[in-house]
Amino acid sequence: MATNPSRSEERPLTVELQIGKRLRQARRANNMSLKELAEEVGCSESLLSKIENEKARPSLQMLHKIVEKLGLTIGGLFAQRSAPDDIVTRKGERSIIRMDSATGGAVRLECIVPEDGGEFIYGSIHVVEPAGGSKGTITHQGEEVGYVLAGTLELTVDNKVYNLSEGDSFFFKSNLPHSYKNNGTEQARILWVNSPPTF
Repeated sequence: MATNPSRSEERPLTVELQIGKRLRQARRANNMSLKELAEEVGCSESLLSKIENEKARPSLQMLHKIVEKLGLTIGGLFAQRSAPDDIVTRKGERSIIRMDSATGGAVRLECIVPEDGGEFIYGSIHVVEPAGGSKGTITHQGEEVGYVLAGTLELTVDNKVYNLSEGDSFFFKSNLPHSYKNNGTEQARILWVNSPPTF
């Protein structure tokens, strides 16, 4: 008689990426010291060192500043992991990047574009805990479209605030300053797509 596999034999629900090593390699490839990069992105050398050594996680805004200065994208941080399938990524197989905040409200990005793809598009599911968000404005080239799968989200684009609920969608030019925050009491999940993959 067949038995169900134990929890320990099942695949992990997500594969969390350790981004510190990748950021350090990119910084060194750009011949930048910790001090130089810290000054460029507006954070302390100590914080940057902690991020590279996986002892701290940057906010989404800070991570975007770091990868931009290093000539990368956040989507590009997923690139070194092989996709389990060329066409389909099964539930529980998506790789993630998690960001914490000293003020609470974690955010994680679940990649939905195969790591070796994404030449013209980048997509992820933003999972935003209550009080979580971008922690500041972001700007880059391209266009963005999103759909709220669950929860609520306060989206600010070019200083205009939009309160979104499950089933709402949005579209805007990425060069407009934008930010977001989950002011609700439940986790928010947003399908978020950028083209080209400059995020």
